[in-house]
Amino acid sequence: MINTEAVNIGIIGGGIRGSMFARGIRENPAANLVALCDPSQPTRAKAAADHSIPVFESVESMVQAHPEITAVVVATPDFAHRDAAVFCAAKGLDLMIEKPLATTVEDAAAINDAADASGARVMVGFENRWNTRFEAVRNLIQDGSNGTVVNQFINLNDTIFVPTKMLSWAAKSSPAWFLMPHSLDLAIWIGGAVPTSVSAQGSKRVLAGIGVDTWDSITATFTMSDGSYVVLNSSWILPESAPAVFDFRYEIQTTNSAFHIDGATHGITHLSPTSNSWPQLGVTERNGRITGVPVDMVNSFVDFLNGTNTDVPQGADGFLITQAIAAVHESLEQNIPVKISL
Repeated sequence: MINTEAVNIGIIGGGIRGSMFARGIRENPAANLVALCDPSQPTRAKAAADHSIPVFESVESMVQAHPEITAVVVATPDFAHRDAAVFCAAKGLDLMIEKPLATTVEDAAAINDAADASGARVMVGFENRWNTRFEAVRNLIQDGSNGTVVNQFINLNDTIFVPTKMLSWAAKSSPAWFLMPHSLDLAIWIGGAVPTSVSAQGSKRVLAGIGVDTWDSITATFTMSDGSYVVLNSSWILPESAPAVFDFRYEIQTTNSAFHIDGATHGITHLSPTSNSWPQLGVTERNGRITGVPVDMVNSFVDFLNGTNTDVPQGADGFLITQAIAAVHESLEQNIPVKISL
């Protein structure tokens, strides 16, 4: 049944993330899942069957057929955010865009400029802000009793499954674009400072050798506006025998304290006769409904649209991250430190 007072949302991109967001919106009583678009016919067919909604090949056809849509979720591949986001923003549609906002500074600026011109609101999907472990650490730092941040070290890595089997577009990305937006946004959000310069190093050996022309691993050291520094390590060539598809370890040192956060294990290790694994609890199902961090995030988007939650990462946050990661790649290519314009 359609709730006539709920916000009407369309989904752009029906892959792993888009289909999850679609279900989260469908189960939110304050939202109506109106339609979904994706260029892939099999993806459209699955979305139509899973969600009982109209599906379209293009965002233009979806918006034209459903003028009642007032907001969209952009869940296309990272490099393909601009066209869909600018088209929708120009029509005044509010946006939730998966991280990163875009993979060039020019694309990020075009999205925000289109939104500013029409008055469309933009939320960027930095989902770790909804993780209660990170929120707890942020609160402990911000209460003032645990000193000021001196440094932050974040290791966020994927197995080689991701760039070789999960993503068909890995050669258009890198560990910095795919992984570091998560960790850098966390460092900014928790530490309260912004990056002013970066020096990066990286390696191209494994993936280039099997025809995926991108970086294997990248280390980036950011100088922050408060004098602290942030070191991000990201690779996506861990062996597929790893206990989970990703590894996430976070250390923060302050003037009188330290915090160690394990973001991958959820406190569970499963030892079986053939392998060891870390069961993943990011999205779970209970009583026929899905819950978890990314679902909480899309529910906050609905709250944001309804005016009950403005504490979400917005277009300016996304633009800063795109600037910083673009600077990481500039440093890699030129082998020099690069300033980040604020």
